[in-house]
Amino acid sequence: MGEKDLGLQTVFVDDRATSRRLRRARLVVLDGPDEGKTFDLGKSRVTVGRARVNDVTLADGSISSTHFELIADESGVVLKDLGSTNGTLLGGCRVREVVLAPGASFRAGNTTLMLEPGDEVVEIPLSSDEHFGGVLGRSVAMREIFAVLGKVAPSDLTCLIQGDTGTGKERIARAIHERSRRKGKPYVVLDCSSIPRDLMESYVFGHEKGAFTGAVSQRQGAFEQADGGTLFLDEIGELDVNLQPKLLRVLENREFKRVGGSKTVRTDCRVIAATNRGLRDMVNDGTFREDLYFRLSIVNVELPRLSSRRDDVILLADHFLREVTASNPELGELRLSADAIEALVGYPWPGNVRELKNVMVRAGNLAAGPSIVPADLHLHGYSVSSAASREEAASREVTSAGERGEGSEVDLDVAFKEAKQEVIERFELAYLSELIEAHDGNISRASRAAGITRYHLRELLKKYELK
Repeated sequence: MGEKDLGLQTVFVDDRATSRRLRRARLVVLDGPDEGKTFDLGKSRVTVGRARVNDVTLADGSISSTHFELIADESGVVLKDLGSTNGTLLGGCRVREVVLAPGASFRAGNTTLMLEPGDEVVEIPLSSDEHFGGVLGRSVAMREIFAVLGKVAPSDLTCLIQGDTGTGKERIARAIHERSRRKGKPYVVLDCSSIPRDLMESYVFGHEKGAFTGAVSQRQGAFEQADGGTLFLDEIGELDVNLQPKLLRVLENREFKRVGGSKTVRTDCRVIAATNRGLRDMVNDGTFREDLYFRLSIVNVELPRLSSRRDDVILLADHFLREVTASNPELGELRLSADAIEALVGYPWPGNVRELKNVMVRAGNLAAGPSIVPADLHLHGYSVSSAASREEAASREVTSAGERGEGSEVDLDVAFKEAKQEVIERFELAYLSELIEAHDGNISRASRAAGITRYHLRELLKKYELK
């Protein structure tokens, strides 16, 4: 199994790796109020700031509540400013995001820090599966999450799932429930963003008859409905700040009173919360209770944006196409053309997995033939001119070959688009076979010679079953 040493970390690069190895680093304070202190960093993502909600808390008053974060990935250790007031400076220049060289020092507020590599290596497990329940992913980031969830799901630990809209937070929550001992019990979803503020307490804890105008009968709240099972509090960041102390109490004591009631009700349910808002920032702003944040984030799962997990795009796209054909058998087998693959991998996906699913459902149902091409994708505001020009060039090559008498036999019973695609696929198979042989199977050299990405080349080789 291959690996590469990046100074501050060592990351396995084999796709079949069952772990990634991070060299444990230390954050050293060179000057400032915390001068001389060191902080051991054994996680792949660490936040630093003045507030207690960070992994590393500094006493410098000129540092923002959550100032910067350090992220260990395949490129090295990334220093990312989190919108701090006074900025993060490297070499006297204010930076937003930069890969740190080993031993480099940088400044936040009135504090100078240095990231120092340690001797100990931390093994971070990766799941061998490319799915967790209904959630798919073969990227290192997702397989690391799957490995954590595989241990967490059977327990009753409270989980906080954070991530942008469309990253799959609700699917993760449901998958945790399906892997837990509560699988056969209720799974209740409460969307805190869709409930009127004056009715929020009733929806969460229930109410007694006559508790308020319109309360014509007793009503069970979400905690009672989920008794024995799992309660998923979606968009927890929208929860009214006045209701947060009551939620904290029920999380700690598992008991509450309905609105207008005097009887104490006990509940036995697991709580999973999710949000697309920055709860750390809300804690700093005073709009979310710090103690509630810590109580919810016993297990904290941060889902990455789809744009940062390119290895998962085609896996997901193929999955969504299979769902389309399963529900519409008359469409036959659908497949992605090479140019469509390149367009999908290159697109930034602002709407994340949800946007990708919508794109594939639309393309699968409306494509003119079994092969999905860039024009079928309708990627908003994204130019697929390079893909289109390659397809046009291939088409010209096919036409030229016909004029030269090469492969001039055609089947007029086959539609033009399908016939052209067959010729293009024969060309791709021949080209790839010779390309990979010429470079002795070395993917990196072959992709550079062909002018395409390593990921694109791997997908093409899988498509034609070439090794």
